[in-house]
Amino acid sequence: MSLPRTLVLSTLVLALAACQTAPTPRPAAEPAPVPAPVAAPAGPAANDNLNAVAWIQAAEEYRLLAGQTFRSALVQLDRAIKTPGWDALVPSERANPADGLPPAVIVDIDETVLDNSPYQARLVRDGGSYNEVTWDAWVREEKARPVPGALEFAQAAAARGVTIFYVSNRAAHLNEATVANLRAVGFPIESEAQFLGLGFFVDGCEQQGSEKGCRRQHVGRTHRVLMQFGDQIGDMVTIEANNPAGRKAALEPYLGWFGERWWVLPNPSYGSWEPALFNNAWSLPEAERRQLKLEALDYAE
Repeated sequence: MSLPRTLVLSTLVLALAACQTAPTPRPAAEPAPVPAPVAAPAGPAANDNLNAVAWIQAAEEYRLLAGQTFRSALVQLDRAIKTPGWDALVPSERANPADGLPPAVIVDIDETVLDNSPYQARLVRDGGSYNEVTWDAWVREEKARPVPGALEFAQAAAARGVTIFYVSNRAAHLNEATVANLRAVGFPIESEAQFLGLGFFVDGCEQQGSEKGCRRQHVGRTHRVLMQFGDQIGDMVTIEANNPAGRKAALEPYLGWFGERWWVLPNPSYGSWEPALFNNAWSLPEAERRQLKLEALDYAE
C-alpha cells in the first residue's frame, strides 16, 4: 500500500531536519588588551636640597631679603663709625682695647658675599652630595657671583675707609682662586692679608677645629671691628656644642646685636643647623639622617 504523497514529504522534511547539526556557539568576546604603562621621563632622583637651591636662584624674595640686609647694614655702618666704643667682637675675642684702632668689617665668604648655588644645583642634578673634590673644582672655576647687595655694601664700606676682612673656612690651597674670584667680581682687597682662610695660624690663640674665634681675635688686634656678616651663627661667635640648645646658648647674650653689629644672610641649602638635628653624625645613612630631621619637626600635635 502506498503512503499519501503529503505524508511522504513531511517525513522527508523531518528526517533532513534531524540530520542537521546544532549551530556552534560563538566564543565570548576577549577583553581588549590593557595598554602598557608609559614610563615616566628619566630625571634626577628626589633631593632634599632642590627647593632650597631653587629658592636661592629663582625667588625674588631671596634677592630682596639679602639686599635689604646689606642696605640696612650700610645705614648702621655710618652710625658705627661715629660711635666711640662700638665693637662687634664678643669680649672673649677682644684681647686689646678697640678705641683708636682703624675700622674694619668681618665677612664670611660662602653664601654671605659669594653665591655658590650653581655648585649646589649641580649636586641636585647629578644626585651627588658635597665632597672636597667637586668643591675644589668649583672654587677653581672662579665663577661664584656676589650675593645680592654684598658687593655694593663692601665697596661703600671701603669708600668710607673701612677695611673688609674675609674670614672663610675654605682650605688654604684654595686661597689664590678665592682671592681671584673676589677681585674679579669687584670686592675690595688691597692686600691678601685681608683673606683669612682655614688653617690661618694666630699666635697665642688655640684654634678649635674650624671655629673662627682666633681669626676674629687676629683682626681685633689691629682693628676696631664694626660689624660681622655670615650665614651661620659660628661666623660671629663660637658655638661650644652644636646642638639646638648649644646654638641658642651661644647667641642668647647677643640677640640685641643682630641687625646692628651682626648680620645674618639666609642659607636654607646647608649649614651647621642641619647636623645639629642629627647629633652631627654624618656617618649615619642618609635615610636615618632624614628620619631624625623629620622627628625634629613641630607637628603641633
